Formats: sequence, C-alpha cells, structure tokens
Amino acid sequence: MAEDDPLVDDDSQLALYCCYELHYRAMAGVHESWEWEPSLLAFRQRLERAFEDRVRDEVGPVRRPDDIGSELHRLIAEGGGPSLSAHARDRADLAELRELAVHRSAYQLKEADPHSWALPRLWGAAKSAMVEIQCDEYGHGVEGQAHAELWATAMEALGLDSTYGAYLDLIPGVTLATTNLISLFGLHRRWRGALVGHLAVFEMTSVTPMTRYAEGLARVGVGSEGRRFYDVHVQADAVHEKVAVSRLAGGLAATEPALAPDIAFGATALMAVERRFASHILDRWAVGETSLLAPLPAVAPCPAG
Repeated sequence: MAEDDPLVDDDSQLALYCCYELHYRAMAGVHESWEWEPSLLAFRQRLERAFEDRVRDEVGPVRRPDDIGSELHRLIAEGGGPSLSAHARDRADLAELRELAVHRSAYQLKEADPHSWALPRLWGAAKSAMVEIQCDEYGHGVEGQAHAELWATAMEALGLDSTYGAYLDLIPGVTLATTNLISLFGLHRRWRGALVGHLAVFEMTSVTPMTRYAEGLARVGVGSEGRRFYDVHVQADAVHEKVAVSRLAGGLAATEPALAPDIAFGATALMAVERRFASHILDRWAVGETSLLAPLPAVAPCPAG
C-alpha cells in the first residue's frame, strides 16, 4: 500500500475521521462551533475529494441495473475477497480477536448513526424500511439494548476499554476508511442512494459472519454476554436482509429510478473497502505482526458463561 494512497493513508483517514467526528459526539477541547467552521469544511472537502476519487477508482464502472435487488445479489456473489470471519471462527486466538474488536470499535460504538443521516432524505417505502432497520439497531429505544451498547459490552468481555474513541490512535487508515465511507455518503444528500446501497449490503451479508464471530469468541472462552452483540445481529439481520433488498433499496429505486446506479455504487464501495480492510489484517497476522498501529497489552482469557 502506498503511504500517500488516500484510501488507506493513516494521516488522511484520521484527519477525515476527526472532521466527521464533529458531527457525531465531537472531541474534548474542541469548541462546538468548529462543526460548521468554513475553513475546516474546506479542508474536509479536499480530503473527501481525494477519498471519493480513490473509491471510484477502486470500484470501477458501475452499470445501471434493471432490477436493483438482483443486482445487489449479483454484486455480493461476485464480490469475493478474504474471509476475516472464517479466520475468526477457525483460527484466531484471543489476541487477534481483541485486535479485531479494536478495529471495529471505530464504527460499532456509533453503530447505526452514520446510516441514520439518510432518514430525512428518504420517503415512502424506503423511509419506512430504513426506520424499521434502524429501530432494531437502536434497541427499540430500550437503554442498554442498542447495538452500540452491546458492542461496548463485547469489548469489556475481551478486557478492552469501551470508552468511545479510546483506541483511535491505534487504528490504521485502512480501517478508518470503512467508517469514513459511511459518513461521506451520509453527510451528503447527493449520496443518499449510495448510503442505501451500503446499508442494504451491510444487512444482506451480516448473518453468516456474525455467526462465525460468535463461534470464534466461544472457542477462546468468551462468555455469552460477550457474544450477545453477535447473537442479536444473527436474529435481527435475517429479517433485515429481506427488508433491505425489497423495501429499502427496491423502494428507493422505484421512487427515484435515477439513483439505481448510486445504490449499486454504494454496495460495491462497501465491498471494496472491506476487502482492503480484511486483507490488511490477515496479511499482518500471517507474518505474526499486529494489525494495529501498535500492539495491545495482553489479557487473561475470559471465563465462559
């Protein structure tokens, strides 16, 4: 990977992540007025343009699909790439599973929030489908049941700090790109189709990996509370998959047919950045190196339960 590649560069992706973070929970010591500071937005725009151009290069040409549901299934079937979840199920040790949790914390501790930017920009079937999916993601309004909160519990079961942003200095650009992609789509109305395509494939490809991650955690002795995040997703996403294809993506394509290529682009972009992410981690582990920017301290195995 070239260090100046905006798709994976640690500095540019971290800078973009921090710019986006001002729209989420912000950062200590940064005045809230910086969220809409023109000079910062101009800086962010330069980062976004470079990132977007590289994602376009990575994805390549996207055709206009006749049927968006069939196209999404085709893209998934042809997506390929290494299976991080299969490694987690079959071979990952506790140290690797802890590293993986740190990587995913950049998104999972604010799960659903980036996709929720689409809600005021949709209407009809697509909006109803998005609300149905996001309602599950937020635990139906029950404190402690939101998927981001369940992720915090999973991190704690692995002996990790579940504080929001605690490991940002350890997370490489190739990981931050997976989260920045959603924020890029979510914060720009022109990319509402891509955001829908991203979420649709998110839900369509979730059940099997989540099952594998839960099995991998059980294999190394992580108890049921530490696996609950994954178990909940297996149940919810089995339903979400159908909603995402027929009503979310299909509903938007029916309401705004011109957005069908953007839906396909968002789906393909997700798979492209995830392939980069998975390859980075597995390549590092294959040679006995940490996949983070610095190693995590060791921790004793968690008790089963």
